[in-house]
Amino acid sequence: MHRVTLLGKPGCHLCDDARSVISKVAAELGVSWEEVDIESSQELYDKYWEMIPVTLVDGVQHDFWRVSEDRLRAALSS
Repeated sequence: MHRVTLLGKPGCHLCDDARSVISKVAAELGVSWEEVDIESSQELYDKYWEMIPVTLVDGVQHDFWRVSEDRLRAALSS
């Protein structure tokens, strides 16, 4: 079973867009997902602040800035 993580922060309009895509695809495929605020961890902030939103699939970076619905669906279907 795959797991998707969205790394973002409050007030980020691209994060809002990514959240919509992830929630749609995850619901269709029955995949769980979580959202993590990069401001909750200095390590996450230092690593990802210029790239948010960042999508991780099974802990591995999958996308950043924009989430491709087709690409995410393909990764979660494999």
